Amino acid sequence: MTDETRTILEDNRLRPLWEVEDDFGNVYDDLEPDIWKWEDIQTAIDSIEDDVPIADLPPGFQRRVAVPINASLGNAISNTIYVGVQTVSPGETAPSHRHGANALRFSIDGHEDMKTVVAGEEFPMEDNDLITTPQWEWHDHVNDSDETAAWLDVLDLPLVLDSLNARNTFENHELERQPVTKTQGYWDSQYGRGRDLNDVKADGIPGPFEGIREATPPYRFGWDEMLESLRQRADNDEPDPNDGYSLSYVNPATGEPPLFPTMSFRAQLLQEATDPHFHNATDVYFVVEGEGATHVDDDALEWSQHDIFVVPPDATHHHEPDDDEAILLGMTDRPVLEAFNFYAEAEPS
Repeated sequence: MTDETRTILEDNRLRPLWEVEDDFGNVYDDLEPDIWKWEDIQTAIDSIEDDVPIADLPPGFQRRVAVPINASLGNAISNTIYVGVQTVSPGETAPSHRHGANALRFSIDGHEDMKTVVAGEEFPMEDNDLITTPQWEWHDHVNDSDETAAWLDVLDLPLVLDSLNARNTFENHELERQPVTKTQGYWDSQYGRGRDLNDVKADGIPGPFEGIREATPPYRFGWDEMLESLRQRADNDEPDPNDGYSLSYVNPATGEPPLFPTMSFRAQLLQEATDPHFHNATDVYFVVEGEGATHVDDDALEWSQHDIFVVPPDATHHHEPDDDEAILLGMTDRPVLEAFNFYAEAEPS
């Protein structure tokens, strides 16, 4: 990597994934509120793309990713949720691998010919689509378009590698591209109105999921459908005082949140300022559309489209969109706390 690229990354509190992974497994200070502006991220990922071909990266996490680093940590945006911005250039393939961490992709600059291949099916990655990569599913990313694709990677890596110290949870595929064994739309077709009642596990999911009907399957949530649902909610219902018009991405196998056992995701349409509140879960946000500010204790994180920011546990916060509306992708580790009956929230006194 050239000195110029490294300087751009360091100046914007970003690090490349292939250097970050070695820093997992440590104890860090309390999380701080922080924001990464898309203009800075864009400059960094453009420089990485020009400077670092995927084929030149070391084996393992062979992905060209810029990772937002929280000021109180050394390897991620929070101590439970990892977020990175990944790019694949025209004609490139990010090789196939699988791991024990749950993951998803939220497309930023997408294209119908940019595909992530999960469990044998090619999933097109168009703007704002959300595609799951469940535990232990083979996945590779193939760009057959003539444009660079960029998306948000979200995983529970800090939880899996740090808190659980689960190190033996990664495997490279013997092939760069896994075989495509399913027709496009297969996984979606299995989680609509018709279900096979004889199934005790989702077809194709390997050993660790055997007998668990509720395991998150590979799935593509198209943005057009989610946006229509948000609009319908805004036209017919009252907003939640803390989250605006908010809809959770559900586990397609159950029809209920959370999407993963360790992370929950929601689309939030904001048309007015929300009420202040606090909780003991970590919240990470990606700005899908619009501008505004999120007030976190005494800090004001001013955001615009494609910015990424984090709200620490126990911090009083509220959102305030600018004159028009804004849409956020909210990500939280709340399911982990709920699993141990630790989750709590309240209004400030």
